[in-house]
Amino acid sequence: MELKLSGYESIQITRFEKGQTETQFDKVVQEYPIALVYNGISHAVMMATPTDVVEFAKGFSLSEGIVGSLKELYSIDIIQNNFGIQVEMQISSKAFMTLKEHRRMLIGRTGCGLCGIESLQQLHFSLPKISHPVKPDWLSEIPSAVKQLKSQQKITAFTGGAHAAAWVENGIILALFEDVGRHNALDKLLGHISAQNFDLSKGFVVMTSRASYELIRKCAVLNIALLATISAPTSMAIQMAQTAGLTLASFCRGDGFVIYTQ
Repeated sequence: MELKLSGYESIQITRFEKGQTETQFDKVVQEYPIALVYNGISHAVMMATPTDVVEFAKGFSLSEGIVGSLKELYSIDIIQNNFGIQVEMQISSKAFMTLKEHRRMLIGRTGCGLCGIESLQQLHFSLPKISHPVKPDWLSEIPSAVKQLKSQQKITAFTGGAHAAAWVENGIILALFEDVGRHNALDKLLGHISAQNFDLSKGFVVMTSRASYELIRKCAVLNIALLATISAPTSMAIQMAQTAGLTLASFCRGDGFVIYTQ
């Protein structure tokens, strides 16, 4: 059976309200396993919304440091089956050696613990430093960018269950991607803007989630100077943003926000 990859699907529900019950159909965000395979070796299985899979694969490969640029990612093949999606990628020999080292030092995502970590010392891995400053107008553009989010979140409009990551230049959202996972949504965005050769010194990222450490690290790897999030930051996110020289703005709601690092 081929998966219908719309990002959402309809299921039958029973709604309870004021002592009454009613059978209805409701739309829920899709979540499927996506296996990322490099040169025939399975690297990770991510639970993600199965839309924009090519962009996701590119962004993950870049933000996890598996490839230094998309020139090292030679091909991407998407294979669907009853269990999910397998993404078969061919990367350069140099990148494949990096991958083997990377597999030894995997750090788990927020919410699943530090799965795959071998020692506490691995928490103190080096982060790249942001090489360009935040432009003066960017902070004033955050409220208008946040207001644009809702109208562009198509999956969320149906389900209320997806995170979004958006790229903003001159106060305008130029690209937006959604996923059930915040880090997946960011990877989709990073894959797109990298493939389209966006100048990453000309804009910033806005997200509908909290700011956790993996979002900071992914932005830092791609030299993105400002991350703005709707919800709260974690202590590790703040620490990592300070280390990378990345400006972190959170609680971006209405006309206000809080700057945690700059």
